[in-house]
Amino acid sequence: MVDTKLARILISNDDGIDAPGIKLLEKIARELSPEVWVVAPEQEQSGAGHSLTTRRPLRMVEVCERSYMVDGTPTDCVLLALKRLLRGRPPTLVLSGINSGGNLAEDITYSGTCAAAMEATLFGVPAIALSQEYRDRGAIPWAAAEAFAAEAIRRIVTAAEPWPKDTFFNVNFPSTSPAGVRGFAVTHQGKRVLGDNLTEGTDPRGRHYYWIGPSNHQGGATPGSDLAALADSRVSITPVHLDLTNVPVAAALRPVFE
Repeated sequence: MVDTKLARILISNDDGIDAPGIKLLEKIARELSPEVWVVAPEQEQSGAGHSLTTRRPLRMVEVCERSYMVDGTPTDCVLLALKRLLRGRPPTLVLSGINSGGNLAEDITYSGTCAAAMEATLFGVPAIALSQEYRDRGAIPWAAAEAFAAEAIRRIVTAAEPWPKDTFFNVNFPSTSPAGVRGFAVTHQGKRVLGDNLTEGTDPRGRHYYWIGPSNHQGGATPGSDLAALADSRVSITPVHLDLTNVPVAAALRPVFE
């Protein structure tokens, strides 16, 4: 069992070392444990997915005690933390976030926030990704995450005993004040219509461009999904399994090929 009071917590994100969400998560983590390390990207890496930097060297620079920035992706950050900075005594828990914006439905595959948790999971370290949904980027309701993140973390590490293999937990906080949060919901990954977030235009030199923006979602969320939970002002908690094998299909194929 992960005892948060004795845990060695590693924090990363995809919004960058100076993002307000990681500052909030560090504050929350220090309320849970006396030993907190931060290894985060030097610059924003939103949408980086589970990508590694392989075509150039990486640099990890100490910002202050137990806090480092890396000129790479969230996956790079966790890899360097586990295999170099904290080798010999790995963290007992990795927290990624708190992301500015939800990581819901298909976002999980694109998200650098979730990718940091994935990388930790591949190395057998318990991990939780946390994201704060918002409707207005100029008024992100961080207070919702601040009010419920610690409780979500505590409940997850208590319930996940032993920690499920190849699994991390994806937590999303609804876009509302703490008073408006209607509790927690254990959810499955939702599904949205893809490709509805492309903007076309012409730059000042007359060249055509496409700009990929945030996904749109207008109602119709499947009951029990992460999308439905946030629409109902609940904190969504989704266990995400990294084994992507479609087991029933594999079973059906074996008689044909074997």
